[in-house]
Amino acid sequence: MADYSPLEKIRLQKIEELRAEGIDPYPTRAERTHTSAQIIAVFEAAEKNAVPETVLTVKATLTGRIRASRAMGKVSFAHIEDMGGKIQLFFRANELGKDRVDFFNKMFDLGDFIQASGVMFRTKTGEITLHVHDFKLLAKSVTPLPADKDVTQEDGTVIRYAGLEDPELRARQRYADLAVNPQIRENFRKRAALIKALRSFLDDHDFLEVETPILQPLYGGAAARPFTTHHNELDQDMYLRISFELYLKRLLVGNLERVYEIGRDFRNEGVSFKHNPEFTQLEFYCAYADYLKVMELTEQMVAFAAEQVTGSTKVKFGDHELEFKPPWKRVEMRQGILETSGIDIAEYKTAEDLFNAIAARHGNKTPDPKSARGKMIDFLVGEFLEPTLIQPTFLYNYPRDISPLAKSIPGDPLIVERFEGYVAGFELCNAFTELNDPLDQEQRFLEMGRDYADDEEEKHPLDEDYLRAMRYGMPPNGGFGMGVDRLTMLLTNNHSIREVLLFPALRKE
Repeated sequence: MADYSPLEKIRLQKIEELRAEGIDPYPTRAERTHTSAQIIAVFEAAEKNAVPETVLTVKATLTGRIRASRAMGKVSFAHIEDMGGKIQLFFRANELGKDRVDFFNKMFDLGDFIQASGVMFRTKTGEITLHVHDFKLLAKSVTPLPADKDVTQEDGTVIRYAGLEDPELRARQRYADLAVNPQIRENFRKRAALIKALRSFLDDHDFLEVETPILQPLYGGAAARPFTTHHNELDQDMYLRISFELYLKRLLVGNLERVYEIGRDFRNEGVSFKHNPEFTQLEFYCAYADYLKVMELTEQMVAFAAEQVTGSTKVKFGDHELEFKPPWKRVEMRQGILETSGIDIAEYKTAEDLFNAIAARHGNKTPDPKSARGKMIDFLVGEFLEPTLIQPTFLYNYPRDISPLAKSIPGDPLIVERFEGYVAGFELCNAFTELNDPLDQEQRFLEMGRDYADDEEEKHPLDEDYLRAMRYGMPPNGGFGMGVDRLTMLLTNNHSIREVLLFPALRKE
């Protein structure tokens, strides 16, 4: 049972009074002829085309949430907000009667939803306004929305404090955050535009959008720990997918040559400014392409999306202006690590030798000495190279033992054709020239089982059905995966993944 505040109790009393008068505070039906943006455009067009010295008669029925209200004797003003923005309402006793104006002033509160009908006009101050001839309550707000407050300092300056700015509270009460912060609503409009742009690009490049299982009998396709659940009817444990990869590549076997999916993945891992346990992923697989072709597709797709969402391939992110226009910078992993850490990974063929080299050069800044060699290389990337990759950059040629699904470079079985795209110092995307040799793939799975402890994220379970699919014959192909949330962060200038997720994962209150 809610513990109502004194102000909430006043509003609850108003609800009782309304019902006693036969007025439903939450009526079933609502009418609207225009949004605020639409009626402003209609009125401006009518003004432009009006015959001189004639009275404009532009009628409208508007709906929205009351964001401001002020009474001035026999007249009252209010601002309402809807999906199109804000617009002013004007109430006058001459048209409505004094009792109706008083009723509005007494029974309507900030946060209430209202329906108002009347004629549009422009005030002496130039504001396009609805002259209200009739109105009704659509929904009564019991809890007041957080409101901005102006505080006057001793020197006379006024500081405006946002009504809802605590990041934790905003994430927990996203509904209130959206209601009072227009910029947050804009972030999610841009997110929707981004997903639309990604789909448009891939559709125009002859990719087929598909859907693959979220509940899977065996997880795979990424280095991550899964969430486990249980299917009662089948009486078996299931996993929430960590990737679409192994299912999408099965479709290549079935002669669907270009496929993609945009959907949710679930990884039972830490939460950070760039990680959430469930997130939106884009993956595509393209037959007869390699990682070089996928690089070209990636930079074209991201540049296209940036321009569709922001109007430019140049995007402001913190102190940086990012340029997504192709071509992106390309950095070979071995060379990049050498330049930033001083260590040539090619000189150290075993994990022990590489660990000793890192310890000798960087003292206490070392990986776990029990790690596999590939994880130590990944450590060097994260500690020394990644923070330097600000402009969009492809980091390519990865160690085989952390890339079990990628093809080796011809002539070098320890290095695979893999790249990751980095922007603003963090990973944006990941791609391979995909392994399509079923015998090599089986051997990789077996190696992972031997070299990694049971609780290590890089350990991939052996998927016999996937190997069976590969044995039917899989075309050579390039594959790609990208976190849509991270690209949204970049395009909306947000430095936390929480800001671009409507309902991020949070600890219990």
